[in-house]
Amino acid sequence: MARYTGADCKRCRREKQKLFLKGSKCESAKCPIEIRPYPPGEHGRGRTKDSEYLLQLREKQKATRIYGVLEKQFRGYYAEANKKTGKTGENLLRILETRLDNVVYRAGFAKSRDHARQLVRHGHFTVNGVKTDIPSARVTVNDIIEVRPKSRTMTPFQVAQAEAGERTVPAWLEAIPSQLRILVHSMPERQVIDTQVQEQLIVELYSK
Repeated sequence: MARYTGADCKRCRREKQKLFLKGSKCESAKCPIEIRPYPPGEHGRGRTKDSEYLLQLREKQKATRIYGVLEKQFRGYYAEANKKTGKTGENLLRILETRLDNVVYRAGFAKSRDHARQLVRHGHFTVNGVKTDIPSARVTVNDIIEVRPKSRTMTPFQVAQAEAGERTVPAWLEAIPSQLRILVHSMPERQVIDTQVQEQLIVELYSK
C-alpha cells in the first residue's frame, strides 16, 4: 500500500497551519511551525501572493494531508461525493470523517490519525463484532467499534482510558473508554466537523 514517508512537520509548515499530524508534539513548544512559521525550502519566506488555482490546490492538499489520503483515493472520494444528493463538498468531508481510522482518532483512542491507522491495520479493532484491519473502512449509523479483548492491555489503550475526556468527542460519536467502545449515533453534519478546510475550493478545483 502506497503511503507518505516524509516529514509530517514540513506538511504543516507548507500549509502555514497546524494539521495535528504528530499527536502531542503538535501541542508542545517543540512544534516546528511555532519555531519556523513559514513554508519549508530555500524560498519559503519570500513567496508571492497565491493565485486562485494555487489556493484551490493548497486546500485540496491540506485535506489529503489531514486525513492521510493519497491523491488517487481522494479523487475517488470526490467522484463518490459528487454522485450523492446534497452539497458535494459536505458529502466529501462526511466520507472522510466516517473512515474507521478517523473515527478511532476522533474518539480519543489514538494520538493522531497516523497512529489510529496503524492500530487499525494491526487488527486491534472490531466493527459489529467482526475484526477489521482496513483503515479506510467506513462506519455507518448504529455501528459499534470495539478494541479486541486481547489488545485491551496494550499501552495505547491503557493511555486512552487514563486520558479519557481530555479530547472533545464529536456529537455524532459516543466514546466509552471504560469499555474501549465507540458508538456511531449518526452521520456527521458539516457544522460538527471541525476540520479547517474550505471544501468549496476543492469542489472548484475538481470541477475545472
